Amino acid sequence: MDDAKSFGRARLSFAREADVDKFVAMLGQFEKGEIGPDEWRAFRLVQGAYGQRQEGDLSMLRIKIPQGILTAAQLRAVAGSARQYSRGFGHITTRQCIQLHFLKLHEVEHVMRICADAGITTREACGNSVRNITCCPWAGVSKEEPFDVTPYAEALTRFLLRHPLSGTLPRKFKIAFEGCNHDHAYTSIHDLGFTARVQDGKRGFRLTVGGGTAILCTDGSVLYDFLPVERICEVAEAVVRIFHERGDRKRRQAARLKFLVRSMGWEAFKAEFHRVLAESKAPLELDPPVEGAPTWRRLDAPSLDVLAAKVRAGKLKGPGIAPVLDPKLEVDPTVLARWRRSNVTPQKQAGFSSVLVTVPLGDLSSEQMEALADLSAAHGDGSVRVTVDQNVLFRWVPDDQVDALYRGLSAAGLHLPDAQTPADVTSCPGAESCKLAVTQSRGLGRTIGEFMRSRTDLVDLAKDLVIKMSGCPNGCGQHHIAGIGFQGSVRKLGTRAVPQYFVMVGGGSDAKGAHFGRIAAKIPARRVTAALERLIGLYDRERQLNEPAMAFFRRVELPKVKALLADLEALTEADAKDDDFIDLGETHAFNPETSAGECAA
Repeated sequence: MDDAKSFGRARLSFAREADVDKFVAMLGQFEKGEIGPDEWRAFRLVQGAYGQRQEGDLSMLRIKIPQGILTAAQLRAVAGSARQYSRGFGHITTRQCIQLHFLKLHEVEHVMRICADAGITTREACGNSVRNITCCPWAGVSKEEPFDVTPYAEALTRFLLRHPLSGTLPRKFKIAFEGCNHDHAYTSIHDLGFTARVQDGKRGFRLTVGGGTAILCTDGSVLYDFLPVERICEVAEAVVRIFHERGDRKRRQAARLKFLVRSMGWEAFKAEFHRVLAESKAPLELDPPVEGAPTWRRLDAPSLDVLAAKVRAGKLKGPGIAPVLDPKLEVDPTVLARWRRSNVTPQKQAGFSSVLVTVPLGDLSSEQMEALADLSAAHGDGSVRVTVDQNVLFRWVPDDQVDALYRGLSAAGLHLPDAQTPADVTSCPGAESCKLAVTQSRGLGRTIGEFMRSRTDLVDLAKDLVIKMSGCPNGCGQHHIAGIGFQGSVRKLGTRAVPQYFVMVGGGSDAKGAHFGRIAAKIPARRVTAALERLIGLYDRERQLNEPAMAFFRRVELPKVKALLADLEALTEADAKDDDFIDLGETHAFNPETSAGECAA
């Protein structure tokens, strides 16, 4: 589909106006007392509306971005919604969604309609449903892939979206697609993980089942070494059906698919799967075209002065950590060279590059989103992909326009280098808005990001090191599969509470599967940067020749790491400072309060 609105990259809408109408009707019934709070909560969650920890009429709305693909028009729709109804910025999640926080419940409808008009939906973004199906952002342009997995991920998205079973599951259900040797999509920790394979000239997938993190870290088990592409829908439906029928609906903490697989046993699960599969008839007929270079006329690049002025004028409001808006019109050649090394990747198509935009904490102001829309139409293909590492990817950038794109990004305050390095951390929303979170993980994320950017020597020592953090054990920040991961917790010191983090080392996900971090220490939040400096120093001293940091932390002896960090764990009332009792990113005394989360309401 090639038209002026889509710049040749259109997809059919994922939205239905009837979903929004139903939301409004159910809200009316709830307010009249015709349905109870439990029924209302279960319904609104499946529609993407999530209660925040703050008292009062406040919601988070999660917008599904299937495969992470956003057109320029969709970026503008989200930007306008964030400006009018949220805090003036949106947050990219680790499932390639965009969240808007601090919305009033009666304004949720308006954002839903704006998104629907742009072809995106909030349906089944939260709750006990098949969540957004994620995909490698480099799919279609990667030199590693055997074929582009994007059309197959989209086909499964459409098959399961509004499926009779998809919104009535025992708990959430997550699916990911990957084509590269490097597991950008972290398929191994998903309920269904599809990795591209070619066998005897035919396309297919290696399929793993029952992966996950949180309280039972599990590497997905191989159900198929090679599953022909035409069978992905019927196989996925069979697994979803088993989960729907046999998943635990009474014990919330044991309701994920991984628990069902464990309780049944792998052989019994496979036998049940094949029985159910025999009753499923959903062959996929798909002959996707190969994505090619843009052939339409790109729009003129926006004025750098206008971009910078617009971003500076953006109004950010509401509580919590907001993005730092720092437009730059002067380009430092040294920074540009560093950015080129870390953020630019040649595509398999000669003459084009993919460009990562580093987005600290995954936060983009409304004006920055609109700037990305303008820049994508001028230098890319009129679309972007948000990544599970909370960044934004431009594709199909002509090699001779990479520097021009950088100047535009700089004018929008999105000029930071060191994407996919230890300076580019991943964090969940944490105690800023989540009911389950213990600590303000975003405060830790900002602290680590700023520290590492001030210490480029450490970044350069361990360029491949992945750092992630979560405010609780559930792991929305995916800290279990980080080279160094941080999990929020609390300790008591007399009558006062100290925010602290479990330090975990050695996690990761690759073509061989997932490996999960080992707990090495429990450190007060204010000492985390000291721990990081020591850990990278240990790697520098004891690594083998050409050994990557991720491999080192996977093999290093845990007692050695514990001894290295032991003195940072110790904290007494006598040596505690006032700051130790204040969480990172906050100004008031740490007072951890959690309540029943809505992840599986």
